[in-house]
Amino acid sequence: MRLRGLELPSLERAASVLGPADPDTRAQSVERLLRLAVTRMDGGSLQEAAEYSLGLARGTRDMPSVDRRRRAAALYGVSVERFRKYQEFTVLGEVAEHVVRICAASLTGPAEASPDVPATSAWPGSSPLSPSHRTLGVAVAGHTATVTVHIHPVDLLRDVDVVVSPTNTYLSLPEAYKSSVSASLRRAGALRDVAGGLVEDRVNDEVRDWVERYAAPGRAVPPGTVVPTGAGALGRQGVRRIYHAAVAVPRPGTNDYDVQPADVTRAAARALALLAEEGDRFDPPLRSICFALLGSGRGGLSHEASFTAVWAAIEAELARGTGYETHLVVRRPSRADLVERLLGRHPWARGTKEAERDIGNTRTTGTNGNAGG
Repeated sequence: MRLRGLELPSLERAASVLGPADPDTRAQSVERLLRLAVTRMDGGSLQEAAEYSLGLARGTRDMPSVDRRRRAAALYGVSVERFRKYQEFTVLGEVAEHVVRICAASLTGPAEASPDVPATSAWPGSSPLSPSHRTLGVAVAGHTATVTVHIHPVDLLRDVDVVVSPTNTYLSLPEAYKSSVSASLRRAGALRDVAGGLVEDRVNDEVRDWVERYAAPGRAVPPGTVVPTGAGALGRQGVRRIYHAAVAVPRPGTNDYDVQPADVTRAAARALALLAEEGDRFDPPLRSICFALLGSGRGGLSHEASFTAVWAAIEAELARGTGYETHLVVRRPSRADLVERLLGRHPWARGTKEAERDIGNTRTTGTNGNAGG
């Protein structure tokens, strides 16, 4: 409601990419832009909290801000004050990122579709949805391997045997309400009753059992350690194992972590070795594995550094000619674009035979054809 009384020059300029607006309708244009940005979020608590924070949720338009913030905080199970200091920055930062991406898209492609029009409709000037999967053909040691990149939250994975999740060297999983890969998998793997109540925090319990059996509770394990557990409720989606890769070393006296690329490579290699060790014990055998960009969250590694470190282990395994299916999961198309650039100019969302043909016509660098190094 306050949009009509605020001076918001940056948002008004950003809103102009959706079409020129009369001075009397500038507030509506900004609201339209914000609604579009929020619809581009990943759903779940993050999107719902954004809708409450901005008064975009149904019935909240004229609700006092303190009440909207209270509802948003309840989604994360935290106090209003904690939400204001922490989660709210993440929520509004995500909205801002989508606003910037909408503006960037307007400079390089057709105008964004109206939020009132389905994105799949073929009306003039609409933008197609980005595919949620890309299949990359990669030349490794004289043969072509296929890498599938998933562009969605990690808890939406389907029919991938093993997911490799980053964690800290104390093997302490984050609270389930947080937004990290590890927290998402913990949340998705929990068993709940029909009303949504927690019955068993299975993934976290199995990590604790491993620590009590093989390590010392409260003491760090060496970076690169990998802890295998079941996938809990994710088994309903075809995910059978989670490998928890200890790559983040807590920095004493702070809330920060240090992550070394060498530790990421070591953990990725250990995950692949573990897959080889235990894969045939399952029926059917484990044959597919998915990596997140380990250490690129609070660990502080750039997405490029993380992928390069993970890929070093993957490429070594692919060069051996093992028949494992390799997957990567990222949250945003821009990160999938980065992966594609680092692997070279390989076609995506197409068949393997087409990939092999195009790779043969593409000049690559290095003996492995990996332009990313």
